[in-house]
Amino acid sequence: MGFSVAEQRFRVLAVATHPVQYMAPIFRRMASHPQLQFQVAYCSLRGAQASLDQEFGATVKWDVPLLDGYDWVEIPNQGSGAESFFGLSNPGLGHLIRKGNFDAILCFVGYVRASFWIAFAAARLANSAFLFGTDATSLVPRDSRHWKVYVKKLLWPRLFRLADQVIVPSSTGVALMRSLGLPDDRVTLTPYVVDNDWWAAQASRVDRSSIRDSWGAPPHGLVVLFCAKLQPWKRPSDLLQAFARANLANTILVFAGEGPLHSQLEAEAATLGIADRVRFLGFMNQSQLPAVYASADLLVLPSEYEPFAVVVNEASCCACPVAASDRVGAARDLIFPANPGLIFPCGDIEALARLLQQYLSDRGKLATAARNARARMDAWSPHENIAATVEAIRLAVLKRRSSGSAR
Repeated sequence: MGFSVAEQRFRVLAVATHPVQYMAPIFRRMASHPQLQFQVAYCSLRGAQASLDQEFGATVKWDVPLLDGYDWVEIPNQGSGAESFFGLSNPGLGHLIRKGNFDAILCFVGYVRASFWIAFAAARLANSAFLFGTDATSLVPRDSRHWKVYVKKLLWPRLFRLADQVIVPSSTGVALMRSLGLPDDRVTLTPYVVDNDWWAAQASRVDRSSIRDSWGAPPHGLVVLFCAKLQPWKRPSDLLQAFARANLANTILVFAGEGPLHSQLEAEAATLGIADRVRFLGFMNQSQLPAVYASADLLVLPSEYEPFAVVVNEASCCACPVAASDRVGAARDLIFPANPGLIFPCGDIEALARLLQQYLSDRGKLATAARNARARMDAWSPHENIAATVEAIRLAVLKRRSSGSAR
């Protein structure tokens, strides 16, 4: 007698645009999962190989293992590599999927790329279950163009019904799918996670005093941190202005990250008269970040567009509490359950200044926030992500086989 769908081992192919430092640890765990025979198909090796990151304005190669511990293959890209529909076109995906006898395809390539549709068509021809989703929490795009909202209202209900199971990384994403008319049994929350154990272990080894001395932090002072690309939609200037208005004694502001606003922020800090209390660290590679988080007292993310923000995960694992705008996706899932007082209205500089004064003038309150942030991560980890993903695969395979039998 054969196995039921509930207990069998699934042959799964994950299709990804390129190696990502957040996903590699998850892929390693999935490769060792008893219910999965797991492989990854990469459409490029950007990130594992040095390449120009337009937003950082620098050549980036992540300095943590991205390709170790799981089976992977690179599918040659016939496209230009540009951020466009045909910039990522990997015809070899079709052959791999049709001939691979996969039970399910997990697609992490966006539908705005040709390779998504190559993978989708091949999965249908092979009768493999096809799972995909989005990290979006709203129909409003980053550039806020109204015509895109209108198009999404028409397109997305039809688009996501193509999935045998929709996978989304946040509870706000689940709510968005419901608003589009998708039934609850077609949507699975697969939490957006990082390797919690790695971040906590790295943070525990940090010489906090030494790092803070290197930043010129005052003895027994406090450090406010911004850790993200210096892009307009991240609104780093909001934090700079709020920091100046809060006028906190023995406190410095550290910007970790690079981007087009760097020079503007330096000039603004000088204009505000706080240049001597602001530090710019530039681009920080992955292995450097635990020391940055562990040496700060509060991370602030004022973004106006942020579908999730894994910096919240990272900092929280390092026991650095996070204040974020109400436009940050992780605010609902990670910050509100632990520290609801650390969420502020996007663009409200006065509210952010008051928040800084409230928390940074009370070290007991700050210490409690740090403990709460760290504790929240115990229930938002790779364990929850993989368990949910395996369940989504089971449901998708069941649906695909049921529809195949009906035909």
